[in-house]
Amino acid sequence: MNLFDQISGDIKSAMLAKDKVKLEALRNVKKYFLEAKTAPGANVVLSDDDALKIIQKLVKQGKDSAQIYTSQNRPDLAEVEIEQVRVMESYLPKQLSPSEVESECKKIIAQTGASGIKDMGKVMGAASRLLSGKAEGRAISETVKKLLAEE
Repeated sequence: MNLFDQISGDIKSAMLAKDKVKLEALRNVKKYFLEAKTAPGANVVLSDDDALKIIQKLVKQGKDSAQIYTSQNRPDLAEVEIEQVRVMESYLPKQLSPSEVESECKKIIAQTGASGIKDMGKVMGAASRLLSGKAEGRAISETVKKLLAEE
């Protein structure tokens, strides 16, 4: 079963369980899935890789929104965002720890033969492909920048 069908089935389960937070989060995810499927030039079938990228984007947006709400002293709204992020994160693969990201980035730097910050683009291209879905882009970028600065 692909991710699109799994989300659709879980929406039905959330309706039956009267789980408002899960239902709202999954409906939002499905809305973005449908938009991606019906976009001009898009494939009729949404691949799991594309679906994961959409979920990652929504998780990042949710975390950013929660941070803004917290800074504006609105913990009620921040909590709603965090709960929805937790629901969406359950569909993502296990995220790498910072030390795991660093060790993977060191391997990629060695493979690409990067020798300084000028090679950041080359390393980031490879790192983004290999670590997609396993680590946040910002964490990868910061780690690569730190490692290349040391070289």
